[in-house]
Amino acid sequence: MIKETRSSCYMWLYCTGKDQPDRQSPIPNIVLYDFQPTRSAQCAIDFLRGFDGYLNVDGYPAYESTKATLAGCWAHARRKFIEAEKGMPKVKAGKATVAINFIKKLYAIEALAKQQGMAEEALQIRQEKAPEILASYKNWLEKSAQQVPPKSLLGKAIQYNLNQWDKLTVYLTDGQINIDNNRAERAIKPFVIGRKNWLFANTGNGARSSAILYSIIETAKANGLIPYDYLVKLFEELPKRQANDSLDDLLPWNIKHI
Repeated sequence: MIKETRSSCYMWLYCTGKDQPDRQSPIPNIVLYDFQPTRSAQCAIDFLRGFDGYLNVDGYPAYESTKATLAGCWAHARRKFIEAEKGMPKVKAGKATVAINFIKKLYAIEALAKQQGMAEEALQIRQEKAPEILASYKNWLEKSAQQVPPKSLLGKAIQYNLNQWDKLTVYLTDGQINIDNNRAERAIKPFVIGRKNWLFANTGNGARSSAILYSIIETAKANGLIPYDYLVKLFEELPKRQANDSLDDLLPWNIKHI
């Protein structure tokens, strides 16, 4: 989610599927931008109404009001310590470095898990290798929380990890859950870059239009399609359809060749 500063409005982003095209996966790759006038929890509640699956999120409390099962983001957990490490003299950055190294071990396990073809196999690797590291890390966090000023960058990083702990460990329950929400972080970048250049994004109607266009183009890319070719396909096929005709065959994840 990012803020459009000139109009104080927000672009929410929702993704499903994987970073790379995967025609075998039962979950389609979707990148969907949702323009909203606020960052209120009601935006997420309305959009996710009826959804009770897993949702990869950072620590923003708005998602707590949805019915989704929240899976925390280890990239955000690590980022807090990176910020603390940068803000401290090298001779005093030891604890931040220790935390980062713990999280690096979790990502090393994740690299092994991603080499597996099936979610069940990836989950097995996670469950075999991650719990011991997680137990040691949580023990370290709890001890360090008693030794570090809570209002320091390091103290806040430690507390963030402890507060998010239940969510951060949800990824151990299903091989299809990502260890972080970096996919959404990457997907929002084209809009961040584009809004500096597209004048129509400076208005509410323009931002809504851009949300639709970005959703179409980024979803096409996520499914291995060339956006120009996909748009040509849509412009050719849509005029042939009647109002009540199904459009399922034109969805990016259902098109194999253009």
